[in-house]
Amino acid sequence: MSSTMKVMALQEHGGIEKLQHDTWPIPVPTANQALVEVEACGLNYMDVFVMHGMPDVKTQMPRIPGGDISGVVREVGAEVSKEWIGKRVVLFPRFPEGGVLGENGNGGLCEFIAADERQLIEIPDGVGFDDAAALPIAYGTAHRMLFTRGKLKAGEKILILGASGGVGVACLQFAKLTGAEVFVCTSTEEKARKLRELGADHTINYAQNPDFSKAVWAASGKKGVDVAVNFTGGDTWIATQRCMATGGRILTCGSTIGHISEIDVRYVWHREVDIIGSRAYVPDDIRACLDFVAARKLQPVIESKFPLEQAGEGIRLLEDRRIFGKVIVKP
Repeated sequence: MSSTMKVMALQEHGGIEKLQHDTWPIPVPTANQALVEVEACGLNYMDVFVMHGMPDVKTQMPRIPGGDISGVVREVGAEVSKEWIGKRVVLFPRFPEGGVLGENGNGGLCEFIAADERQLIEIPDGVGFDDAAALPIAYGTAHRMLFTRGKLKAGEKILILGASGGVGVACLQFAKLTGAEVFVCTSTEEKARKLRELGADHTINYAQNPDFSKAVWAASGKKGVDVAVNFTGGDTWIATQRCMATGGRILTCGSTIGHISEIDVRYVWHREVDIIGSRAYVPDDIRACLDFVAARKLQPVIESKFPLEQAGEGIRLLEDRRIFGKVIVKP
């Protein structure tokens, strides 16, 4: 095996031009690590944040982005069981000591990565590398938010904002698997068509209806929704509150358009609405997603695939919000 590998690495914060195709040494696994040959890497909006830089997060440069990684174990350190060698794995994106692949340490836009043994999750038979790399962050986040935290049940009405992105599409698919009635908000008729093809019962174009709450309220028979998923933040929170049925639950796992949001406390007490945060995912969420795919109950939505040297185009699609579902990079 060669001693070097191809990578796409950010040299500094900025635009796509800061992501450079380069040659780096192949990492040498430490005693508790495994060397994984990367077969696929899923991109997330987190990679856009890392590229531009975030005020409250210091990213050491150069940095290889990409948090969703699948591949094959090729070598192991002295303290890792040799039974891992040759196994197909997806990596748990969070480092045991804290932080996330691609942000606080190098990610998967490369040919090889050294990962802690505790991050290795075996891919079951019947699940391909591309599907596995689509799951951890988006589908794992959606699984924990809807089921562990949100307790979504069959027959409930659920509203999903940002429905055409990775987490939004995953929420739609899981909600339909559960037997929920799904309302989605999106910005174009083309995206609305794709969401309907995935099973969305009601689509609202917020570009045409900025106050989406009126359309949701009418479509729900003026009863509101039982669950709302809002990871957009910004100025969408009060409108989301107006969509809620009495005893409803607003779920949030992020704030892609702004961390500071206003709420109207009248809706909290008058409709007895719970606001429930969901931090991310745990390994069991990712295993559950893999099992759904292995059982052919779930097919991850992958819209675009790029070779390693074109990874910047995938990040550009995310930045411009021109993607539906997931982007996969193939080293």
